[in-house]
Amino acid sequence: MIGPAGAAGSPAGRLGVVATRPARDGGAGGMTVGAAARAAGLTVRTLHHWDAVGLVRPSARTSAGYRLYTASDLARVHRVVLYRELDVPLEEIGALLDAPEGADASLRRQRDLVRERLRRLERAADALDRLVEARERGVLLSPEEQVALFGDRWQTTWAAGAREKWGDTDQWAQFAERAADRTPAEWQDVAAEAEAVLAALADAMGRGVRPGSDEADALAERHRASLGAYFDVTPAMHVVIGRMYAADADFTANHDAYRPGLTAWLREVIDANARAHGVDPETATWG
Repeated sequence: MIGPAGAAGSPAGRLGVVATRPARDGGAGGMTVGAAARAAGLTVRTLHHWDAVGLVRPSARTSAGYRLYTASDLARVHRVVLYRELDVPLEEIGALLDAPEGADASLRRQRDLVRERLRRLERAADALDRLVEARERGVLLSPEEQVALFGDRWQTTWAAGAREKWGDTDQWAQFAERAADRTPAEWQDVAAEAEAVLAALADAMGRGVRPGSDEADALAERHRASLGAYFDVTPAMHVVIGRMYAADADFTANHDAYRPGLTAWLREVIDANARAHGVDPETATWG
């Protein structure tokens, strides 16, 4: 009688049942390569390959000289299948099966491999959960954490608004991938750099730094790099973002809080820097 663990529909169950059937050659014990392949859910070609490399060799023969897989051969086939499911390279499986410490130690090692694989899968599942959540929420921080990190001018609705506008873009996907792994401390670094960039821009504007000058271009590049914490920004995309700053009242208010008129000046700085990179601000598009 076959219990649940050896149900006839499972690989182990099929092997257990068929291993006791005589071959159709007049009574010799064992199974032909075709029958063994069907029992193990493999192809005949796979068993021939395992035979050729010495991994599993049928140990019995029919009266006509055809090779047969005995019950112990089929058990070895099954163990090879289990190791393959654990992504163990084929060339390493033979050594594991033939380890001098014996079958018990090999099985314990196999159990440990299964448990480690489960741990890896759990970590992968957790990472996928965070990625899904990041694609939905953007910043994986509570509203209170966001305000604490990004300042009182930060609006917690910005991420939701960005997802509504750009949720189907490659840039949002890239942003979500980076946000999924970012810790609060790393977000703090991102926020600190953004704050420092805007303060440096406001200072340069106050000192009369002209758009297109070396200092202004360097600041434009620093600003573009700070945006790169979210997704990669080309000079042309930078121009489009500058236009958005000027057209959006919330962005304008946020930038002009550092220095009145900063938004318009920053747009000029971005446009001049784009020209230095061979981009015409008048025709620049996203991409």
